[in-house]
Amino acid sequence: MAYTLIIPVCPHVDAAKAAANIAAKLPNAAVFNAMDYADEAVRLAAEGKADDWFDLLVGRAAALGKENVVIQGITPNDAYIFLSRQNNGLATAFNARVVFAVSNEHATAERLQMAKASFAGRNVEFAGVVGGTAEAAQAAGLDYLGSADAPEGVAKLAAEQAVRLSPAQFRHNMMEAARKADKRIVLPEGAEPRTVQAATICHEKGLARCVLLAKREEVEAVAKEKGIALPASLEIIDPATLVEQYVAPMCELRKSKGLSPEDARKQLQDTVVLGTMMMAQNDVDGLVSGAVHTTANTIRPALQLIKTAPGASIVSSVFFMLLPEQVVVYGDCAVNPNPTAEQLAEIAVQSAESAKAFGIDPRVAMISYSTIDSGSGPDVDLVIEATKLVKEKAPALAVDGPLQYDAAVVESVAKSKAPNSPVAGKANVFVFPNLTTGNCTYKAVQRNANVLSVGPMLQGLRKPVNDLSRGALVEDIVYTIALTAIQATQIAK
Repeated sequence: MAYTLIIPVCPHVDAAKAAANIAAKLPNAAVFNAMDYADEAVRLAAEGKADDWFDLLVGRAAALGKENVVIQGITPNDAYIFLSRQNNGLATAFNARVVFAVSNEHATAERLQMAKASFAGRNVEFAGVVGGTAEAAQAAGLDYLGSADAPEGVAKLAAEQAVRLSPAQFRHNMMEAARKADKRIVLPEGAEPRTVQAATICHEKGLARCVLLAKREEVEAVAKEKGIALPASLEIIDPATLVEQYVAPMCELRKSKGLSPEDARKQLQDTVVLGTMMMAQNDVDGLVSGAVHTTANTIRPALQLIKTAPGASIVSSVFFMLLPEQVVVYGDCAVNPNPTAEQLAEIAVQSAESAKAFGIDPRVAMISYSTIDSGSGPDVDLVIEATKLVKEKAPALAVDGPLQYDAAVVESVAKSKAPNSPVAGKANVFVFPNLTTGNCTYKAVQRNANVLSVGPMLQGLRKPVNDLSRGALVEDIVYTIALTAIQATQIAK
């Protein structure tokens, strides 16, 4: 699906006519008017949920089922004067080509240059101008597409676009996929306040069927204190009532270690262990923990009782980093301190598969302090060997390395440092050489750039177990539950 955004740059332009006439010249096209949802945008902005508006519009536009969608942007007027700034967000949310619409009397090069300048720092494709004159458009460095009544130069709007998954598209796709998955997810930290709230949201939105492991009176006390209305459909199970049914299965799974029934009962007092056994016995589809437990406490039972997936020799992790204009994948940032070349190659393949599962066409950069052959040393040699192994394991995968981060993401740097690379300048999956580099990078980007990071999502397990940061927000937990539900579907295949 390709999107074109019509942005009126003066209040008197007939944007509706321009949008309709452009749509008429594109195959299998429809017009989607963002102005129809202006009141909703005002309400959500007032509630501090401006991003929710973009997510809603992405879903509604996708529901049209058209090959080309022409979005009529916000017209600057007295009623919605501040909303015109949301046109920038619309361009990013839809990864849309931008067409400026002007009326003949306001078609100055200066006005068009100001419109372009409002996108400074954003990766936006300017398709051109409708209305006004060719001279004004050209003076502003824009293509002239014709008058609003008869736009002739719009055929290029149907051309294939560079695939870039925006944060709004990622969030929408993730929520829709989680709803379709309809999976039962166990939450061992059942009375933890953020977890109770997240489980409630997941039930209200239909993202997963959550199971809280906790005494009902503890959960109800938390809900009362936080003003949470617990859905009737939300399962709350006292862990003490489940222990005995998992003693024998756990002894069987750990018989090589000589686990006794007494020791099994003792270990099952830990709700993470209990939740993991529920998953091992196919009573739930996935597990999310870590709001009050360490990563080790979450992962260890899974490694002992669930084991790795067929063909996997390592468990690793990825974060989905919701950058302002696109979603990228970082791995491994949570599990493996110093992977070998073989392990790093497997992390790269796992991360690419995870990206693909969530709608990202993977272009993998193997990150180092050196680009191609500009540096040397054991750390560079490790990445060179790992890159070679990835190409052998997954010959169809777009991968290159070693690449410095700037060479991986900035086209001008890529042309200088790695001109023949299939990945440099446009990477969207970043594989870091060790845990120090990965963890520090994701936290620096997350905190300093105010970027939402979804994860860590664990890879390589036979069934999905996902770890939370102990500083996780309610929103983070909701997203992780949704990710886990989707993973459960992918693993089932």
